[in-house]
Amino acid sequence: MTDQTPTPQDEKKPDESRLIAERRAKLGELRGQGIAFPNDFRRVDLAGALQDQYADAAQWTAEALEAEPREVSIAGRIMLKRVMGKASFVQVQDQSGRIQLFLQAGALGEIYTAFKGWDVGDIVGARGVLTRTRTGELSVRVGELRLLTKSLRPLPDKFHGLADVEQRYRQRYVDLIVNPEAREVFVKRSRIVRAMRAWLDSRDFLEVETPMMHYIPGGATAKPFETHHNALDLELYLRVAPELYLKRLVVGGLERVYEINRNFRNEGVSTRHNPEFTMLELYEAYVSYDEIMDLTESMIRDVAMQVLGTTEVEWDGERIDLAPAFRRWSMTDAVLEHNPEIDASDLRDLERMRAHCRRLGIPVREGLGWGALLLEVFEKTVEHTLVQPTFITGHPAEVSPLSRSSDADPEITDRFELFIGGKEMANGFSELNDPEEQAARFRAQVEAKEGGDDEAMHFDADYIRALEVGLPPTGGLGVGIDRLVMMLTGSSSIRDVLLFPYMRPTAG
Repeated sequence: MTDQTPTPQDEKKPDESRLIAERRAKLGELRGQGIAFPNDFRRVDLAGALQDQYADAAQWTAEALEAEPREVSIAGRIMLKRVMGKASFVQVQDQSGRIQLFLQAGALGEIYTAFKGWDVGDIVGARGVLTRTRTGELSVRVGELRLLTKSLRPLPDKFHGLADVEQRYRQRYVDLIVNPEAREVFVKRSRIVRAMRAWLDSRDFLEVETPMMHYIPGGATAKPFETHHNALDLELYLRVAPELYLKRLVVGGLERVYEINRNFRNEGVSTRHNPEFTMLELYEAYVSYDEIMDLTESMIRDVAMQVLGTTEVEWDGERIDLAPAFRRWSMTDAVLEHNPEIDASDLRDLERMRAHCRRLGIPVREGLGWGALLLEVFEKTVEHTLVQPTFITGHPAEVSPLSRSSDADPEITDRFELFIGGKEMANGFSELNDPEEQAARFRAQVEAKEGGDDEAMHFDADYIRALEVGLPPTGGLGVGIDRLVMMLTGSSSIRDVLLFPYMRPTAG
């Protein structure tokens, strides 16, 4: 395919195809004149910084700017172009914002004539002095103008923008250009992650890196992606969680560790789920899940305050306040309160729980115990109601294969999940550090896998060996970064906070 050949997508849009052809012709002319894509212009100033510095229009009048001339060198994408005879105005956008260029034929000569043929979307460099127009807009009176990159594809119409949601996700590069709110989400995401790192670093947590390809998938009940190492002729798995590697480090004496990591789970896609996602996982020796709940609450509250300047957010039409102490509620009490038809004596009776699940329209798979059915009832009837921050505690051991059992009740674990806005945000527990009990739970998971549960864990003999060396009493935490960003930016879909969400490929 040559530069002059329209793609199949172009052929579906005759008007856009014509515009692309016109722009390709202009690029052809530029090639004939020499270097079409120059790389010798150096930007010095950012639009946003200039706008901030000279925001006071009463102080920085045109006369004041002329009395203290400031020469600037900026570069960015043409977003708006108004040609008015021998003078023109151009809005240029860089990563920090926009600024106006004031172009005059007398100052620019032949380049002004060439500029008239340039297009919205082209990337330019400009040098000149700051001024303020009669309308009060800070502008650059340009003395030098360069075309740095010829844009071959037109940007979406300014009145309609990139309205198609699927197209926004597929062409994120265009979305970031034309939708300032999209850019702001990802700027906030970066600040949120940075704030979490700083929060943990200040508390003597050590950031580490663990493998992304595992011999045995472990650390979560999830279906993994499989891959193959050619040189070693070895089947490997993309990690579903870094948990077991991080706890090996605690065994090794790194008593406070964390990783902000990419995980991969071969499961469904929805507004809450993406096959690859970002997690914060941390482990701290000599604490229990109670202290980890305290840590989780403080970190989320402090990060919100640092990034947003407030602890109150709007998310999916709900006002959420992160300032009050987060509620702590046992799963048993939550299920009983939301399901008056269920008696406390029913919860550990397998046949009664099966009957309740059928009544609620919950599929009952063979092999599930009362603990798994209790979790199913919770997810069906309670989870979506947990709008304000709530720690749900006391998960059954059956669904918590890596959690320490409660001293008061061995069938319940010292585990919590944090829910905000009806969505799970974090999962943490006192770690199971009894190697024999962990080996027994792994064996139970293997039996479940052999019985058809694709998400059940494998038996990890090396992890058991590490526990036999000795894991101190430890608390662990996993926080879904993507969902946390959703909440703090008021985004309804996980795709809105992922730069490149998973999308089914399109033809052409």
